[in-house]
Amino acid sequence: MMGSTKYTQTADKLVLALLAAAALLQCAAGVEFTFDLADNAEDCFYEEIKRNTSAYFEFQVSAGGQLDVDVHLKDPQGKVIYKLERATFDSHQFVAETTGVYTACFGNQFSAFSHKIVYVDFQVGDEPALPGVDEHATVLTQMETSSQAIHKGLNDILDAQTHHRLREAQGRKRAEDLNQRVMVWSSLETAAVVLIGITQIMVLRNFFTDRKPSQAHYGRL
Repeated sequence: MMGSTKYTQTADKLVLALLAAAALLQCAAGVEFTFDLADNAEDCFYEEIKRNTSAYFEFQVSAGGQLDVDVHLKDPQGKVIYKLERATFDSHQFVAETTGVYTACFGNQFSAFSHKIVYVDFQVGDEPALPGVDEHATVLTQMETSSQAIHKGLNDILDAQTHHRLREAQGRKRAEDLNQRVMVWSSLETAAVVLIGITQIMVLRNFFTDRKPSQAHYGRL
């Protein structure tokens, strides 16, 4: 009975650790979104960050044009701390020097016809500690070590799922564009074949059409 009770308590602790890890993943998700950047436009997003707080900024263009945008990040004083031109994807990690609102802007002014689909991930602050695991300074038990490994594995899975979704969106967009081009080219080829067929029929018909007697009489004269 004591062995069974000990096993039940161990299982309960493992379940609680998994639930805590899942809850922390949701809390530490940060700002993560996808938006549509119109042609010849610029969109900016704002995030308040306290001094000496670490932040992680990542973006990726998943569809539209040549998959490129202009990006710049400004501090509360308007100083540019990060800038890229016509980039497809990149990441930037920094520590806020002052407290205030930081601005991240995406520009598509160089494109007059194509809009862009942009994915943004803006993480602010360190990830909170696992309850009852990272809060004490003693040696971790096997259960606590397993909880940390599970938590890290869940984070890796979320990152992999996000990047796979972005790749899938890019592949789907390219497939749709290719399908549209194939349909247009096929329509042009069909129209050309029909036109050539009609022309050939008219020419052959003209060869074998009997001329009228008046036309034949004038031809002999």
